[in-house]
Amino acid sequence: MYDVLTVREDFPVLKDVIYLDNAATTQTPVQAVSAMLDYFYKYAANHGRGAHRLARETTNRYEDAREIVASFFNMDPANTIFTKNATESINIVSRGFPWKKGDHVIVTLVEHHSNLLPWIRLKELGVELTVVKPDICGVVDPEDIRSAVNCRTRLIAVNHVSNVFGSIQDIGRIIGIARQEGVKILVDGSQSAGNIPIDISSIDPDFFVCPGHKGLLGPQGTGVLYIKEPGMIEPLFLGGGMVSSVTPDSYKMEPSPAKYEAGTPNIPGVIGLGRAVEYVKELGVKSIEKHEISLAKETALRLGELDAVEVYGPKNRAGVVSFNVVGMNSHDVAMILDQTHGICVRSGYHCAMPSIDHLGVRGTVRASFALYNTLEEVETLLKTVSDITSLVS
Repeated sequence: MYDVLTVREDFPVLKDVIYLDNAATTQTPVQAVSAMLDYFYKYAANHGRGAHRLARETTNRYEDAREIVASFFNMDPANTIFTKNATESINIVSRGFPWKKGDHVIVTLVEHHSNLLPWIRLKELGVELTVVKPDICGVVDPEDIRSAVNCRTRLIAVNHVSNVFGSIQDIGRIIGIARQEGVKILVDGSQSAGNIPIDISSIDPDFFVCPGHKGLLGPQGTGVLYIKEPGMIEPLFLGGGMVSSVTPDSYKMEPSPAKYEAGTPNIPGVIGLGRAVEYVKELGVKSIEKHEISLAKETALRLGELDAVEVYGPKNRAGVVSFNVVGMNSHDVAMILDQTHGICVRSGYHCAMPSIDHLGVRGTVRASFALYNTLEEVETLLKTVSDITSLVS
């Protein structure tokens, strides 16, 4: 197990705040920031577009990052595509899939909008959509997904961990159902990548997406898309860097991953992401998972003991705890936490309105944990929430 206090030294902002908004974005370690600064100060050039020394160095560092990320998830680097976030990754799949009118897609009610809206939009193409409901704790029964499959089902899209409930879906069983039914499956790892061990070769999804700026500790504007069979997805964007030849009336695309990375990519961001992933790997994802789950479990248990607090989600959860103080707006609670003790939490719908509506509330307060949070910070949160409840009792 790593030493949390030593780790916190790599995240200077933690000296000023209690940061519990990690499901939205994590802080980036100084090692990753330094890697980005090295790009700007020592070898900045474009990727794959020059023979001079700076271009070669840039290209090598960018492709090194691809190797690092691919190795981290145990997936083929040729099928590992860099995007600007998980949202873009999902849209590449939804817009590039060879749909036919009458095709059918299955999603769940506990998806982030990014893994719901792209599938809803497919109704414009005549694609039908089934939304599978979870239980009140945000857990989806894989057999309910199986029951939703019909002869026209082409794809299942499901998150690994809910950003509202912290519920962990049984991805192994769901992927197994997809394989049995001959259906493609996309797994949204936005809340699990870097927080829970993931072996893509073992779980074997058709598509896997995640952002760089959450559990992987990378900068914003970075994301990952894994496509098991790249030939089946048409690229969302066309332009420089993704073609091998062009004539006035035709073009030939490069193979994956280049065909999906048209234009100048976020070079410093990807280089920073590569260093951040190395950082996560050095600490150990299993240790990170154990630490975050321990903090979330303690938080949910102790909040649940307060009479005026409602806690949402299952007993066995990832590092996400959503709750409300009865009689108070979630935004007001979040503001008090920030203004009194510098506690940064998220409030509202969390870009998951159907999930919140499923609870029958108008938003929640969400505390979400990362590898650098401490039990002392949890105690401060609990004490402050307890003080807040006295205002409405």
